[in-house]
Amino acid sequence: MRRKIKSYNFTIGMVITVIMVSLIILGFFWTPYDPEKMQGSLKLAAPGLKHWFGTDQFGRDVLSRVLSGAGSTLIIALGTVLIGSSAGILLGAVTGYMGGWLDEALMRVNDAVAAFPSVLLALVIISIWDTGTYKVMLALGIAFIPSFARIVRGEFLRLKEADYVTSARLIGVPAHRILFVHILPNTLPALLSAMAIGFNNAVLAEAGMSYLGIGVQPPDASLGRMLSEAQTYLAGGPWCAIFPGLFLVLLVLGVGMLGEGILDRFGGGR
Repeated sequence: MRRKIKSYNFTIGMVITVIMVSLIILGFFWTPYDPEKMQGSLKLAAPGLKHWFGTDQFGRDVLSRVLSGAGSTLIIALGTVLIGSSAGILLGAVTGYMGGWLDEALMRVNDAVAAFPSVLLALVIISIWDTGTYKVMLALGIAFIPSFARIVRGEFLRLKEADYVTSARLIGVPAHRILFVHILPNTLPALLSAMAIGFNNAVLAEAGMSYLGIGVQPPDASLGRMLSEAQTYLAGGPWCAIFPGLFLVLLVLGVGMLGEGILDRFGGGR
């Protein structure tokens, strides 16, 4: 029964993720309407054949704005994971394998940065750099480095005493090759699962920051900003909040289940 649940996590997560990402990619090239086109005569029109998700308070097509806003979210989340994981892998690999004073020094710095909630740290960085899509991405990427570094360090500490690593050291394999050819591939299940969690955290962080007005800025659409704008019109146009919120939930659910399924299927359930 437990094995079936693990299999379901991977399969269902993969299906949901593929569907959601496919819709987002479609939004980069095509939307039913211009996401920014305002039509006063269609203000808060209910979902129907012409506007499947209805229109917002300015008569803009909600489906088009959801697809466009989800594209911004995807770019920021992927950029955040790329920045955070790249620096975190390098930091965690070196400290986990080398140990000694270097490990102690770098991990103390890592702990100091990790002591701040990632979103709070990102907010501090944004307050210095100002807002913008790529600045949000960079700020969140920096804030996520400690979590990736700690996970990778733990995996390297666990694997560096494995027989195949000891054998590689004895025959004189260079340290950098041991790090990135012998050990790193065996950390992939845990790393991919961590990336899935990081992706979801980045999606929620970006939505929260945009909701507060310090994330993606107009005229670019954002799911978080759509939710913020929709709260005033919940009585007359609940679809303005339901569909962006549902899209966020499904994206996070799919990636989360996929990450858990990867760890269960390929990581031995650790």
